Amino acid sequence: MEGTVFVFLAIGIASLFGLWVIFYFIPVGLWFSALVSGVKISLIQLVLMRWRKIPPSVIVNSLIAGTKAGLKLTRNDMEAHFLAGGRVQSVVNALISAEKANMSLDFKTATAIDLAGRDVFQAVQMSVNPKVIDTPPVTAVAKDGIQLVAKARVTVRANIRQLVGGAGEETILARVGEGIVSSIGSAPSHKIVLENPDSISKLVLDKGLDSGTAFEILSIDIADIDVGKNIGAVLQMDQANADKNIAQAKAEERRAMAVAHEQEMKAKAQEARAMVIQAEAQIPLAMAEAFRSGNMGIMDYYKFQNIKADTQMRESIAAPQKPGANKGGDLTKE
Repeated sequence: MEGTVFVFLAIGIASLFGLWVIFYFIPVGLWFSALVSGVKISLIQLVLMRWRKIPPSVIVNSLIAGTKAGLKLTRNDMEAHFLAGGRVQSVVNALISAEKANMSLDFKTATAIDLAGRDVFQAVQMSVNPKVIDTPPVTAVAKDGIQLVAKARVTVRANIRQLVGGAGEETILARVGEGIVSSIGSAPSHKIVLENPDSISKLVLDKGLDSGTAFEILSIDIADIDVGKNIGAVLQMDQANADKNIAQAKAEERRAMAVAHEQEMKAKAQEARAMVIQAEAQIPLAMAEAFRSGNMGIMDYYKFQNIKADTQMRESIAAPQKPGANKGGDLTKE
């Protein structure tokens, strides 16, 4: 009895597993949903989708949604896009949104955008509802040397035709920043920019910054402008300090040359004194030779000594006295 129960239980489990396998490979529920929704697809095609590792629910549900929205979609195109790594549901949703918004978007363009790595559904939404991009603070200097820090808000709309191969938001921000720097730098004074900040927007918009990008710039609004440093004054101060350092270096060079010249003159004076001393050393020898040869007598020698003593006395009298020295000798003491 127990063996019979076990056999019937095994047969029941096998039957349930077989039914699950049959309904897995033959999705009758999806086929019926497609049939009542007006989508023509056979059970064989659904089974072949399983063998090609394509989820039938993704294709069938997308076909149902597209058919209800009035789109003409084919099963082969959707399967090919799925096998290429695309997002079928996102493409269909984008096509439905574009159809409701009266935008021109075909299946080929939508799949190309999706395979390019962009969110085609988000791009369609951005075409309907423009996006606002805040730029980082942009620093620029007017012609009068005053630094200005500006922040802008760029309103963009997705350009469906340029999404494939077009530049992204980073390029828009870079071009807008470049335009702000150029417009502020060409202003004669920072006061003009502060009085008319819309002049920056006009100059930037006239340059056509959205060419070659995936967006269309609708407006550029200057959100805030702050006054920064006086760059002109800072540069003038730096130039003045540089000129001062150059002048000090030249003065130090002239002083060093003067000191070197003074030392050279001292060396020449010492050399001249050495030559005088050397010449004076020859005088006693010459006098001794004059005594030996009889050209000079004793009286001549005494006269020479008297002249020498008189010369020394005159030199001592003519020499300036040191401060605090006694001018009268013993008479001042008395």
